Amino acid sequence: MSEPVNSFLPTEQRLAITCRRHPAFPREPAVLVRLVKHIYRRVHDDANASLKRWGINHPEYNLLMMLYGTEGYTLNPSQLAEAAGEKAANITRLTNGLCDRGLIERTASQEDRRKIALTLTQTGIAMIESFLPDVCSLLERQATGLQPREMAQLEKLLKKFLDHLGPV
Repeated sequence: MSEPVNSFLPTEQRLAITCRRHPAFPREPAVLVRLVKHIYRRVHDDANASLKRWGINHPEYNLLMMLYGTEGYTLNPSQLAEAAGEKAANITRLTNGLCDRGLIERTASQEDRRKIALTLTQTGIAMIESFLPDVCSLLERQATGLQPREMAQLEKLLKKFLDHLGPV
């Protein structure tokens, strides 16, 4: 019987060797961190494949969705970075591309003219609403192996894990 393409077994085998070579190595936390990395890579790759026909990638999608999920569709760059889990340097590069395509616009903030506001355009909103059915299907497929109570439990555990990592 062949292994699934995305098997975690090779990683587990290497962690077992590491534990044998260094008995104090914390296997369980290492497995959790590696699982999160493997899951992220797979989710990222699946999203990129799904979003390709709209000419956007997963990080751009995340920025668009954070703006879409905000009253008034507007955030400043630091709010957007925090909401999307991106580094500030990446926000500039990503928002430049989204501005160039007319999906968001950069304006002076209403509250403080020295600050920048990033706002979804009507074109951006229309694009999001056109890809949302595919994104919803992708998300459902990705979580298909979990029952609703398992998803709720996993969410709770992952948030607890994240909370204890401390500030970046």
